Amino acid sequence: MYSVSPTVFSVTELNNYVKRILDNDENLKNVFVTGEISNFKNHYSGHMYMTIKDEGGAIKAVMFSSYASRLKFVPENGMKVIIFGSVSLYNKDGSYQLYITDMQPDGVGALNLAYEQLKEKLQNEGLFNAEFKKPIPEFPQKIGVMTAPDGAAVRDIFSILKRRYPVAEIVFCPVAVQGERAAPEIAKAIKLFNEQNAADVLIVGRGGGSLEDLWAFNEEIVARAIFESKIPVISAVGHETDFTIADFVADLRAPTPSAAAELAVPDIFELKSELLGLKQHLSVLMRNMLTGEKERLENFEKQITILSPSNKIINSRQELSNLYEKVVNSITSKLNDEKTKISLLSSKLNALSPLEVLSRGYSISYKNEMPIKSVGDVKTGDNIKIRVTDGEFFAEVKGS
Repeated sequence: MYSVSPTVFSVTELNNYVKRILDNDENLKNVFVTGEISNFKNHYSGHMYMTIKDEGGAIKAVMFSSYASRLKFVPENGMKVIIFGSVSLYNKDGSYQLYITDMQPDGVGALNLAYEQLKEKLQNEGLFNAEFKKPIPEFPQKIGVMTAPDGAAVRDIFSILKRRYPVAEIVFCPVAVQGERAAPEIAKAIKLFNEQNAADVLIVGRGGGSLEDLWAFNEEIVARAIFESKIPVISAVGHETDFTIADFVADLRAPTPSAAAELAVPDIFELKSELLGLKQHLSVLMRNMLTGEKERLENFEKQITILSPSNKIINSRQELSNLYEKVVNSITSKLNDEKTKISLLSSKLNALSPLEVLSRGYSISYKNEMPIKSVGDVKTGDNIKIRVTDGEFFAEVKGS
């Protein structure tokens, strides 16, 4: 039996009473707890629900989205963490729990863990694969530069670009490279360059610094903007030993901003020297080719001259002329021979000719144009013709 009249609480009243006790305990308002995460659930609202446990017990915990969004890493089951928050009671089920405002991995830095988590995630998605790397244009006309407007990186990039390749246009988009607004600004600038097709190649980066200083280039929003860029991206973050997520996703990683400028454009002096060498080489090739073609042409001309119909006609004419001359000479020689023969025969014939006999004092008498061969051929009174060597005359027969 109770000695005094007991106070009877409703469940709600009891929970509220216990909650007030817990909420008013200064030791429970700001408490550090270490343990292992289990039953982790990342709610679509952004709230994170989990159980924190060790060898001897467990306690429910919640981290509301306003605090969860600040985490640089993603909590996982089995992860050992150090939690900062407060202890209170959740009225609806009467259980007390931790209300987490900050969380750090136990034994490893949050940024290092976040870096490795995102690197593994994007690598598994294929964002680092060589097959997605776009080639850097050999002779870009416009070079987009995204970095802080007042750092040494922008001065180095501008100086090297203007010295190496002054014919290209530099399109500068100043962005924050450190702090909470850096990653969204970088991602937005990359998308803007693509939307406006404002460059042939992009240089994204900043000078050196701590892991915290370079963290904007380890953000997922920047990595995905680089991957989705249709314009090739050169990542130039920090020093040669610094590697960021942006370096792995970019189409080309430069060890420094200065090196990025050198990789983005060719050296115009080297190009001029190369062009001069090519020009000289081309001149030699052209001269040799022209000489060879001239010789070939001359040979063709000789062959054409030899094989041409006109040349054949000329040769045939010459051959015909030679044959004609031979024929003429042969005929002439034959005629001369015949003339000689005729002359000899004529001399012989002439020696036997009556005219030749007449020239020696003889004459020939004709009666009625018939030679008188005997006295009996004429009678007294006949008119006869007498032919001598130098002419003829007429006579009358007086007797026989």
